[in-house]
Amino acid sequence: MRTLRFSTIAALVITLTLSACSSGGSDEGDRSISVGVTDPTTLVPARQSVAFDFSAALWSPLTFVESDGKIDYIQAKSIESDDSVTWTITLRDGWTFHDGTPVTAQSYIDSWNAAAYGPNAFENAGQLANIVGFDDLNPEKGEPSTKKMSGLHFVDDLTFTVELKDADSQFPLQVSQAQTAMFPMPESAMKDFDAYTKHPVGNGPFEMDGDYAENQPFTVTANDDYAGDAPTVDSITFKPYTDLATAYTDVRAGNLDIASVPPNRLPQSEADFGDSLYTFDAPGISYLGLPLWDARYKDVKVRQAISMAIDRDSINDVIYGGQFVPADAFTPAVEPGTPDGLCGDYCKYDPETAKKLLDEAGGFDGAMEIYYPGGGGYDDLYNAIANNLRQNLGVDATARPSADWAEFLDNRTAEKVDGPFFSRWGALYPSQQATLRSLFIKDGGCANCVPWYTEDIASAIRKADKDDDGTGEAYADVQDLLLKDFPAPPLFFETYSYVTSDKIADLPTSPVGNPQLTKVKLAD
Repeated sequence: MRTLRFSTIAALVITLTLSACSSGGSDEGDRSISVGVTDPTTLVPARQSVAFDFSAALWSPLTFVESDGKIDYIQAKSIESDDSVTWTITLRDGWTFHDGTPVTAQSYIDSWNAAAYGPNAFENAGQLANIVGFDDLNPEKGEPSTKKMSGLHFVDDLTFTVELKDADSQFPLQVSQAQTAMFPMPESAMKDFDAYTKHPVGNGPFEMDGDYAENQPFTVTANDDYAGDAPTVDSITFKPYTDLATAYTDVRAGNLDIASVPPNRLPQSEADFGDSLYTFDAPGISYLGLPLWDARYKDVKVRQAISMAIDRDSINDVIYGGQFVPADAFTPAVEPGTPDGLCGDYCKYDPETAKKLLDEAGGFDGAMEIYYPGGGGYDDLYNAIANNLRQNLGVDATARPSADWAEFLDNRTAEKVDGPFFSRWGALYPSQQATLRSLFIKDGGCANCVPWYTEDIASAIRKADKDDDGTGEAYADVQDLLLKDFPAPPLFFETYSYVTSDKIADLPTSPVGNPQLTKVKLAD
């Protein structure tokens, strides 16, 4: 097993699933790999929720955060500000989209406006929420009266400025590799997004070869005109999987190149793969989401009781092989400034106190069905949690998987869930801000992950954004408010693991959580 430890400042995570399809070993001249994924359903960067590996192949970001915390400027030549409110972005000259059109300042302005425009309903729009004019494109009532954010200003073909609502010293991190709503799209995309998601055109090292169709493999090939570093492989075929255990098994059989390890395979993964298992610390955090639209969960004592009835240590040992860490705060421990032990007794296993709290809240009426995405290897986890709640709280708790990720996402987002549910997030850049905004700011990126949106928390996050000096300590007040509200039980700080076939000699891992497919080293 190869264990990769990233520095605290640089650890980034994003939730994705990766696997790959090819024969084991490498034929001479064969520089292609296949990457199996949870079917993305959409490839528009501002909409995708599980296509981060694909997005990293087809697009290049303005900046890239390395494992040591260093910011590399990719499409951007510089990003500068005197006050952390107004930022000037200067692009590198000579970059083009795959259709041959130039990547300009207007490309970014048009793409960000399209991503933020409310009627488009792009899931990642919240990544742009701190730009002046975002609210005009997302009014509380009625249709927006404009399609342009007033905080974006064209200077020349290679320069534009961004005015933020509040000072934010971390803006250069936000335009890095995982904030896909900030990727540029060509003019042709704005005319027909339905067509664009079938054949997206980016500015990155790979370009589409053919069209995307749901639940069908799709391929990208190296872009000969790419202005950046050339990739180490010639093509990547993305193969959708509905069950990640199947992908894991296929790698063992030599039919796949790369697979993320599903949770229920973690205990056996080192024995199965040895040095072909890659594990690294990452700022992913899982919660037990609660349907706060259901009156039965309104009392904070109910939420605290549920948390204290869960035996995180035993679950970690038995299901995850001890590779995770029971969570004791509301952001991952590897994010700078995350307060150690903040959650205190509320995240410790104490069934007697848990039952007492539930009784003080008046008990729990009816059944409690825990809902989670099927095919992701989560059955053992949620069955164990259901057992804990049933045995320790005396509630009629069961666990039920969805048919697939798409069904789960649709039901959760539409609030068609009346019990606890799968909830997790991976930071898109190295800051508590990345987790707190995504989970606790409306439209922040993880719709209904928790959900808990209050002006007190939003105000505290804005203050921390302005005051943070890089240590993350400014976000302590936000976490204190969350502890008081306790909207959902934190479960685990996660590690990420991948396994590879004999065709892969080395799997460089991006700080955002997915392997850098552009830098994969193939076996001789």
